[in-house]
Amino acid sequence: MIPLSLLSKNYWKNQLFFFFLVFSFLMTFAYDYNFINVSYFLGVDLLSYLMILLSMWICSLMVLASSKIFKQNFYYNIYMFTVLVLLLSLIITFSSLNLFIFYLFFEISLIPTLMLVLGWGYQPERLQAGIYLLFYTLLASLPMMISVFYLYYVNMSLEFSFINLSSGSAYLFICLNLVFFIKMPMYFVHLWLPKAHVEAPVSGSMILAGVMLKLGGYGLMRLLFLFSGFINFFNYLFVVISLVGGVLVSLMCLRQVDIKSLIAYSSVAHMGLVLGGLMSMTYYGYSGALVMMIAHGLSSSALFCLANIIYERVSSRSLFIIKGLLSIMPSMSLWWFLMSACNMAAPPSLNLLGEIMLINSLVGWSTYCMVFLAFMSFFSCCYSLYLFSYSQHGMFSSGLMSFSQGQVREFLLLSLHWVPLNLLILKGDFLSLFI
Repeated sequence: MIPLSLLSKNYWKNQLFFFFLVFSFLMTFAYDYNFINVSYFLGVDLLSYLMILLSMWICSLMVLASSKIFKQNFYYNIYMFTVLVLLLSLIITFSSLNLFIFYLFFEISLIPTLMLVLGWGYQPERLQAGIYLLFYTLLASLPMMISVFYLYYVNMSLEFSFINLSSGSAYLFICLNLVFFIKMPMYFVHLWLPKAHVEAPVSGSMILAGVMLKLGGYGLMRLLFLFSGFINFFNYLFVVISLVGGVLVSLMCLRQVDIKSLIAYSSVAHMGLVLGGLMSMTYYGYSGALVMMIAHGLSSSALFCLANIIYERVSSRSLFIIKGLLSIMPSMSLWWFLMSACNMAAPPSLNLLGEIMLINSLVGWSTYCMVFLAFMSFFSCCYSLYLFSYSQHGMFSSGLMSFSQGQVREFLLLSLHWVPLNLLILKGDFLSLFI
């Protein structure tokens, strides 16, 4: 058994290593943001750069959130190795200039995520959730692989710069992009997400909500230009699915009793808005999607952290049991309020900038979208308030035998989510320059 002092020392060393990685990457930003660090097979533009930065940041915060694994010495070496492999696969996925390398590491990133869910998840149903997660993605990735080979046959190259299609078809569009729709997830193919979130440990939920959903949006942003010639004939189908699905999922949120399930369904609603913006094929839609993906990654991850902080004390995630937290841990209630406000796109959060741009792009695309967007914004406010008021107000459960206030580590964790989420809006010009 490793002595506890040595264990905590290693824990903080790992933590510092991750943060050092983030800040060293931050130093490589160039104001000529179209091409940064380009080599023979890796390179980043503004979209890739921000996604890699988000991945590194969320992975750093995953380590900070998972101190329980270190305290209990619950295979923490394997855990750290899994997180590192996941981070490496995400970095290569986002910085790849080659479509096949992108596809390969897109699939590889699934394995460490599955290990996190199966190895450190809470309930026995995690096996079923892991299989859902794996097979939803794998089922759609085979058509994508065949499409990638077809693109190579047509272009004799898989470099993003050289790929071109003289005439696209609806079959090719579906085969190439279905895996991204599932990953986002689009309504109708979203059922794996709430299952995976509910069964995953806090780190699994954070990386799923923070980065893995963004892989879908990133893939669409990279490949939709191939179909720009004919996509206007049927993109209305995807816009309708994403907006109507967003409204329905928002209504589902209002009847959830499991906190994690509620936050997971709210992710589906937010990513539905992103998908709608991308399918409008407008400049505002693309820039808004990028801003919204970063904002959602931070706010959703923070809400999962809060849910875990309560779960570690109460051993339950049910809103029937978690009540009256304002009386027990008032300082944490402030964070619940701030994060719920960010989730409903209150100013000055980055979510607000993203939603404004996406709503602009969709209303410009068709005025009929206004009805669904109004409902989505309204219900987004409703379920965020429902989450906050039901957990913080009321009489706390008589079953609580002992309780502890928030720790410094937990406040640091939440601050590191909230500060970038609300200060990045000051550099909104850089975040919305993606072409």
